[in-house]
Amino acid sequence: MLSNSDRVELTELRRALHRHPELSGEEIETAKTIAGELTALAPTTILRCLGGHGVAAVFDSGKEGPTVLFRAELDALPIHEKSANPWASEVPGKGHLCGHDGHMMFLMGLGRLLSRRPVEKGRVVLMFQPAEEDGSGARAVVADPAFEAIRPDWAFAIHIEPGRPWGYVSSRAGLINCASQGLQIRLTGKTAHAADPEDGVSPARTVVKLVPELDDLGHGGRLDDHFRLVTITHVQIGEPTFGTAPGDAVIYATLRTARDEAMADMSNEARRLASKAAREAGLTVKFEVFDDFAASINHPEATNVAIEAMNALGIENGDYGLPMRASEDFGVFGWCAKAAMLCLGHGEDYAGLHTPDYDFPDDLLPMGVKIFERIARDLLGG
Repeated sequence: MLSNSDRVELTELRRALHRHPELSGEEIETAKTIAGELTALAPTTILRCLGGHGVAAVFDSGKEGPTVLFRAELDALPIHEKSANPWASEVPGKGHLCGHDGHMMFLMGLGRLLSRRPVEKGRVVLMFQPAEEDGSGARAVVADPAFEAIRPDWAFAIHIEPGRPWGYVSSRAGLINCASQGLQIRLTGKTAHAADPEDGVSPARTVVKLVPELDDLGHGGRLDDHFRLVTITHVQIGEPTFGTAPGDAVIYATLRTARDEAMADMSNEARRLASKAAREAGLTVKFEVFDDFAASINHPEATNVAIEAMNALGIENGDYGLPMRASEDFGVFGWCAKAAMLCLGHGEDYAGLHTPDYDFPDDLLPMGVKIFERIARDLLGG
């Protein structure tokens, strides 16, 4: 159990990180701070620069047993924080508005408890992942050759989720977060004088035709294995001028599915539609992918471990609000481990994630630590 001084110190650390947010792929100082704090806990090993700026602390019992990984995220968002708190972001246009600063404290708190009372067997890995917000971090971590030395058998994460009762945890076996992909479609023709549009190759009609075709690839609906959703988020044709017929256009489409295989299929369908439309209009087309998230699928055994831990602690839990259309980068860890994501509520009327007035509620810090510690000791003893 965390002491009062633990809670005060972790809250101060959380607020210090909150004041200095760093975006995906830029988490240099955040990683340095975390590594420094971990060093004081004397873990067996600290790995740095995993998949970019990732940091992992290993607490090894020295006895044979499974490897259990707990994940938090280092990065913040490109959103300007609006807050009167003395620990509000000091970096214009950037803010810890998704709870990642609090998630890091779940792991730091667990590290303190493990340093005082080690597990009996196996090892615990505290994984501070970079670049969660753009979906690139977990893949980079898992692909890093250094990750092989800490490849886990089990993986767990907690994400704060507004809209749920205070202290209530949502989890279930199966789909938790959808796969998603940001697909940029760039069409290029030839500009012309607005008085002589026939001298150019305009993408305007192609865009008008293509947008509803893309939209028809997925209309959402029930969140089962067949779920598909396309959201057109941005369209631009030419430049805002009256004298020039456009010669280029760009379409941003966010694709969502319940399964990774379905995402690959839908992305290929979107590319085929765009390629066909471009070819028929005499345009060239280029594609670029952004914010590429795998689906988060909870393993039944890992889910049961987490639920049993919460039941033993008397923490109310269920599957309220699940699955979710929103995406999460944790799913990649489920490719190599029995993984489970838990969604910790902090009130139905609390500010939403990714909003300028959001702040992690520090009073929930002990609960996240307590859940993680119970899972660790249930699997590894101690």
